[in-house]
Amino acid sequence: MIQQQAFTEAKRMLKGGLHCHTTRSDGRGTPEEVIRYHYEHGYDFLAITDHRFYNFKNYAPDVPVTIIPGMEFDNDFEVKNRGFRTFHTVCIGPSKEDGNGFEQDERLTSGTAKNQEEYQKYLDEFHAKGNLTFYCHPEWSSTPARYFDKLTGNFAMEIWNSSSVMGCDMDRDASYWDELLGQGKIIYGVATDDGHPMEQHCHGWVMVNAENNINAILNALKAGAFYSSCGPEIYNFYVEDGKAVVECSPAARIRFQSDMHPTVMKISENASLTRAEFSVNGWAYVRVSVIDRDGNYAWSNPIFL
Repeated sequence: MIQQQAFTEAKRMLKGGLHCHTTRSDGRGTPEEVIRYHYEHGYDFLAITDHRFYNFKNYAPDVPVTIIPGMEFDNDFEVKNRGFRTFHTVCIGPSKEDGNGFEQDERLTSGTAKNQEEYQKYLDEFHAKGNLTFYCHPEWSSTPARYFDKLTGNFAMEIWNSSSVMGCDMDRDASYWDELLGQGKIIYGVATDDGHPMEQHCHGWVMVNAENNINAILNALKAGAFYSSCGPEIYNFYVEDGKAVVECSPAARIRFQSDMHPTVMKISENASLTRAEFSVNGWAYVRVSVIDRDGNYAWSNPIFL
């Protein structure tokens, strides 16, 4: 049996936010308000990722939410009178004591790269400072996969971004993910909020199989030991005897997905599916999406076969 990493040696799954903004940049809630709001919505950890402004600090120290150090970096690379393209990257890292090369309140300037080959130097710098990185809102950024598929070192890309969904109806269901997976790239999918106004927070999150401390969470994210959700829960996902099997909270639809294969969909008219399986012999990888009766999604990370 090949079990997806999120469900091996299962611990209590931690609910976490990896991309949000506060009044430290262009968000509308103060850092303290944003932390308290996430705690009220059941979050165990949160990264405050204001634009080019690094943060380690817990602004609500009485609230038991683990703060993951981080920031968001941006780089416009094609701006014309008819539109734009941009690279955005979220960096998340360990504490200073554990080797993070950034400083509290360190401010960066926007990048100046003209293409993804030039942009790689920024990723290399972030990684050298001990940070993990993921690629943000590719649809909103007007970057189909061909614009970022050569970037190396990102552990993940956003497959849901609440700000883009609520503002533009974009970045709502794994845009371009299978293009990268189909190239043999190991890259995981994260659901985030990228919340700016308070109403954009707490709509998309990751569920991580880890102890509740910064290093354990980062290690689990890097290993793909998590799934993403806007509501549904995934309890197990594995491949055994050539069949992919998922166990989940009640669903109206369950999708088995892979590059070079049409999506296989299991449907329940009364939204009562809690298990589904499908033969994946000959597939290079398989991932699963779970959709509940209200249209909310959960996404597994892939199992590579």
